[in-house]
Amino acid sequence: MTDALGDPRAGWLVRLLQSADFARAFTLAALGTGFASFLIGRTAGSVTLLTIVLALDALGVAILIARRDELTLLRFAPTTLVAFFAWALASVFWSFDEASSLRGWFELLAWGLLAIVIAHVRDTLQTVRALGDVLRVMLALSLAVEILSGVLLDIPFPFLGVAGQLAQGGPIQGVFGTRNMLGFVAVMALITFAIEWLTQSISLRLSIASLTLAGLLAVFSASPTVLVIAVAVAAATLALGIVRRAAPERRRATHTLVAAVVVAVLVACWILRHQIIRLLDAASDFSIRADLWNEILDWVRPRPVQGWGWHGQWLRGDDATAPYPLNVINFTLDDHHASALNSFFDALIQLGWAGLLLFGGMCAVALVRSWLVAGERRSLVHAWTPLMLVALLVDSMFESFTLTGLGWMMLVVCAVRAGQSRSWRERIRDLAEAPSQGPSGLAG
Repeated sequence: MTDALGDPRAGWLVRLLQSADFARAFTLAALGTGFASFLIGRTAGSVTLLTIVLALDALGVAILIARRDELTLLRFAPTTLVAFFAWALASVFWSFDEASSLRGWFELLAWGLLAIVIAHVRDTLQTVRALGDVLRVMLALSLAVEILSGVLLDIPFPFLGVAGQLAQGGPIQGVFGTRNMLGFVAVMALITFAIEWLTQSISLRLSIASLTLAGLLAVFSASPTVLVIAVAVAAATLALGIVRRAAPERRRATHTLVAAVVVAVLVACWILRHQIIRLLDAASDFSIRADLWNEILDWVRPRPVQGWGWHGQWLRGDDATAPYPLNVINFTLDDHHASALNSFFDALIQLGWAGLLLFGGMCAVALVRSWLVAGERRSLVHAWTPLMLVALLVDSMFESFTLTGLGWMMLVVCAVRAGQSRSWRERIRDLAEAPSQGPSGLAG
């Protein structure tokens, strides 16, 4: 490929769009918008947030066009991701509220496009560094808001959802709207800051300060899901460490053993679920979720394959009404759920079993690909993708964050990154292009 940066015929705009500095600025802006989406929406309005996202999407498309010689169709996006996009769009035709479905699909596409651009213009280490910078700012801002509300002024900030309970030990919400989202972001930050520290991307002093900040906010969030996600990530880190230390000839057996242990642990958790719920003091939260999920299963039966149409978030605004049949589910439960409180149940009710299989397949393929890459390659930075996916997928069992906004963007970043590192389509192409080998191993 001809380097356009050194080509005098290339215009200044093309050179700007192809530059590494512009790619870094775009990544910081996109990630910053994702993590500050709740803050932007509450302070500047949803129209402002939509304008920022669309402007970034336009810039992202321009970057991809300028860098088109660097892109290949095989590595552009995972097949499962494209299929999920297509099925969500197709659901507009059988939805009872076509406008809501189309809007939900465009939101899915807008955040997903930002993630695809990030995955193509930044490598894993560059993505981790940009994410670390954004998370440090957002967590520091959250702590500052909580100190101002709960300590200095001792008044809540209702427009941000901040209850001002820092002095009482929490729970706190920061600038993310809910304690569960703050706790989830704090766990993602712990993973990112740890990778930065292990790869010596930042100074030891900054690493310690960053890890301390994320750990404190995770504790003060008092989110019942944080402990579960943290334990899952810690177990995944231990398992990945064992795989990386195994000899190459024993690695496949080690993977099999790890998979067997994971299945055994999941079965044990299911058997002991009531004891675990009592231990986490989350009986009321789980009861709410169980009632919601049972109601969703009742509504899946009339449309098991295609679902009721993609909408993304159930509610859009404080006074909004969910589209049919999500509004009926809320009416039956006498509640105002904005999601199914589980990404897999949300995919099931909105896109049916077909959509659930596509979503679950995308997540599973991304996790397996990234896990295998992290187990084989020496650099510790490759561990970021599978550990982030573990956090995202475990959180998907308790919230629907990974189907909208920030969570969806991070999931797509990880899925595209995993597909770039290990793609079955690329292997088929390589096998097709490889010359035939004779018995002696020479090209025939």
